[in-house]
Amino acid sequence: MGRFAEALRSLNNLKLLAAIGRSGGELSNVADLVDNFLGSPQMADCVRRFRDVPGGSALMDERYPPLQPDIERLLTLPEGCLGKRYASLIKQLGYDPEFFRPRSIETEEQWLTQRIATTHDIHHVVSGFGTEPEGESGVLAITAGQIGFPAYVLLTGASQLANFRFRLEQFEQVSRATAHGFGMARQAHCLAAVRWEDGWDKPIDQWREELGIRDPADTESYGLNQQLQPR
Repeated sequence: MGRFAEALRSLNNLKLLAAIGRSGGELSNVADLVDNFLGSPQMADCVRRFRDVPGGSALMDERYPPLQPDIERLLTLPEGCLGKRYASLIKQLGYDPEFFRPRSIETEEQWLTQRIATTHDIHHVVSGFGTEPEGESGVLAITAGQIGFPAYVLLTGASQLANFRFRLEQFEQVSRATAHGFGMARQAHCLAAVRWEDGWDKPIDQWREELGIRDPADTESYGLNQQLQPR
């Protein structure tokens, strides 16, 4: 029964990847893929890896709350700090700060899934990767590399394969961004295990120094600075 269930899960993953491709990354389809891994051997191993990183077990055991930012308050913070940059990104791109799917956080897998979903855009700000497809590949590669978050592992590989096969003109940028993200994953503290809410007023440069992010992607063609420049 277990082997049959995993075969069905794999089949559903392929269907969800196709739906994500057709929709251009529709968030509900991505959330479906993320949730499809709950209860899987891959997600169990992700929890194990998360517990092994500094601070991971403490966060998980106390069920540290998923992110619930007060965007208007964060906008009043000084320029250059994490909170101001994060809130400005949300506003400038017209994002809903509560875009994530509501989930129970009762189990370890549910909590970790929701924590990763709610802090995703903070990872963009701290790492410097943009939110367009190439930058997304880079930022997903960080969490895929650091703790093997299953949906991100699958999306990172699928993105490279799809661009190599069908959008060769984008493949170089996607592969560069992905490699950049994996390199950052090896150097930096695990971003999924950071208590961001304790340092909204901390300058981004200080966050990066403390986390070991020595090569942020801001100024790359797939970086946030390039994406947010007036055009």
